[in-house]
Amino acid sequence: MFRAPIRSLSTTARQSLRIGLIPADGIGKEVIPAARKAIEALGSDIPKTEFIDLSAGWETFTRTGVALPHETVDILRNECDCALFGSVSSPSRKVVGYSSPIVALRKELDLYANIRPVTSELGQKADIDLIVVRENTECLYVKQETQTVGENGKEARATRVITERASRRIGQMAFELANNRPRKHLTIIHKSNVLSITDGLFRETVRGVPGLVEHSGKYNDVTIAEQLVDSAVYRLFREPEVFDVMVAPNLYGDILSDAAAALVGSLGLIPSINAGDNFVMGEPVHGSAPDIEGKGIANPIASIRSAALMLRHLGYSKGADRLDTAVDAVIREGKILTPDLKGSSSTNDVLEAVLKNL
Repeated sequence: MFRAPIRSLSTTARQSLRIGLIPADGIGKEVIPAARKAIEALGSDIPKTEFIDLSAGWETFTRTGVALPHETVDILRNECDCALFGSVSSPSRKVVGYSSPIVALRKELDLYANIRPVTSELGQKADIDLIVVRENTECLYVKQETQTVGENGKEARATRVITERASRRIGQMAFELANNRPRKHLTIIHKSNVLSITDGLFRETVRGVPGLVEHSGKYNDVTIAEQLVDSAVYRLFREPEVFDVMVAPNLYGDILSDAAAALVGSLGLIPSINAGDNFVMGEPVHGSAPDIEGKGIANPIASIRSAALMLRHLGYSKGADRLDTAVDAVIREGKILTPDLKGSSSTNDVLEAVLKNL
């Protein structure tokens, strides 16, 4: 796996590292503490760490009536250098007053890019080393829905928002990432043959990034490809090795990254970061997994890898590399694995194995 920061935030004046911890719901309360212990084990490879426990999620909503307390946002914005988010148990039905806290956090902190690397694991034959770059702030996730009653009964509508600004920012992030990888290949995912206005704007804006004056000649070595989202899913399962960096609007990116996780064995392996120009938040791709909550068998690897991605983005590559190398060693040995990887080990067993390899 080729590892490089997306856009390293300045670390020159940072004497300490204040990390907000938001376990939220379900197994988030088990895997985020594991990631904390892994970070603590890095010692002098990163600045002295201070962890701040924060609240958000469905359980917070049921207790207080607010899924994302203002205090959490204020502390993240004013007191933290970065954050780790666990998982959220958003209900599938409409609940008055509730809105997903992770979606809200991305907007509040302007974390416009969700970066999800997916690589081959456990001796798999397929050579998978790709990154899904997902626009994080708009598309259907603006949550503007209405329901009316007409001659056809109930009629529901959702507004889809695609802007030039958001498309350009995510395009720049994707080109920067592709330019720093060996293959230098970027695939733009869209459905502009049907959604010619919204996806058409996304496609045209991303394709236009290399032509911007401020990027003149910078991305000449990046090969640009396009793929309709439905055929991209097909190719992802048939020939995943063709993809290097994929950039997509919010909904497509969400679906593609989860689909890609199936290629490498488990969502419990896949990390991500939510990145903006001034803040970064690590987030394992898996959900809250209520079926295994409290059993002590949640896979902590995605959270530890998310911590590594977060540190690398901040410029602490040495510490990030140590975390990734330790995790890779545990997976490669294949003896201490959680049930999602056909093992029988506990969350703490895997954590201890990672710490031992550190």
